[in-house]
Amino acid sequence: MSDSPSLSRLPDTQSLLDTLEQHLRQEIASRQLTDPVMIGIHSGGVWVAEQLHQRLNISKPLGKLDITFYRDDFSQVGMHPQVQASQLPFTLEGRDILLIDDVFYTGRTIRAALNEIFDYGRPAQVLLGVLIERDGRQIPLRPDCVGGTLTLSAGRRIKLTGPNPLALSVHEVRQEPA
Repeated sequence: MSDSPSLSRLPDTQSLLDTLEQHLRQEIASRQLTDPVMIGIHSGGVWVAEQLHQRLNISKPLGKLDITFYRDDFSQVGMHPQVQASQLPFTLEGRDILLIDDVFYTGRTIRAALNEIFDYGRPAQVLLGVLIERDGRQIPLRPDCVGGTLTLSAGRRIKLTGPNPLALSVHEVRQEPA
């Protein structure tokens, strides 16, 4: 989907969830995963993961990851005002993990999430699912399963609000004067 002046063309979150669920089911079957655990990245990824966790009938409780202290841009973006402890109510060593986030942009959030996951143990494999993949990758990572794609012009970002209902919006990013 291309960026347009009309923001009413943003994809419907329920149809994105349906597509992401379908892709996850296909990938789980293709990789022959039998008892994966699911981890959502705080906060939008947790909201998406809560819905997918139910839809996919994952038996273990949902894990929640706050990657604030693992970000490589911590000095640029500063402390997130609502840092929460990660909650991983299962062991990660040797597990198949479904890692879920809301928006895949530069790849830096996922790099930070993988660093934190590996601090807890070495998983057998990690399958990455995202609601939206947008242009702007900066490091060589890519999601395995995507609900939809979006191209935005410079100075715009997409945000998921929720958790009930989940809704997407596009915002202008304010540029600080030099």
